[in-house]
Order: sequence, then C-alpha cells, then structure tokens
Amino acid sequence: MNGIHDLGGMHGLGPIDREENEPVFHEPWEGRAFGLFAATVVFAGYSVDELRHEIEKMGHAEYLQHSYYEHWLVAFEEVLNKRGFVTHEERLARIAELEKGVH
Repeated sequence: MNGIHDLGGMHGLGPIDREENEPVFHEPWEGRAFGLFAATVVFAGYSVDELRHEIEKMGHAEYLQHSYYEHWLVAFEEVLNKRGFVTHEERLARIAELEKGVH
C-alpha cells in the first residue's frame, strides 16, 4: 500500500528537523495516549497491525493535519467503535462535556 504515510524518500518535502535531546513526549496528553494504547490493546483485543491499518486509511489531508499521537487517537476511536466499546456519538458527547468543564 502506497499512501500518505509512506513519505520517506519523497522529494520536495524539505529536510527533517531533528530536535536535539528530544523528549519522549512533547505534551502530557501524548503520554496518556501511549497509556491508552497499552490499556485498550489488552481489553479490546486488537493488534498493533489493526491500529496501524486505521492510521493508513486516513485521508491525505487528515493525515498531514495531525501529529503522530493524534493519528493514534483517530485509530483508537475507529478500533474501539468497531468493537462496540464506544460510539462516535458517545465520544462527541464526552468531548462536549469536557469543553463545558463537566468531569
């Protein structure tokens, strides 16, 4: 599969800026996303390959708009939705609650 995720070696995209002493996670939420993977892969029973496949199915524009861990979040939603753990509607409702400050 040759998709937007296969950018390595393409010409015209400019240099890759490497961050000296780059932290494992740039933001606290990225660490939580990693933890979400560790937790959900066990109880939801999906594989790393399935998660990766969901990322690879993202449209080009969507893929380029999101960061590395945002790709994971999109894939989590799809995998967990397919397995009946959470619906898109439930996720949107929870986002609305969080935006209102409801915990």
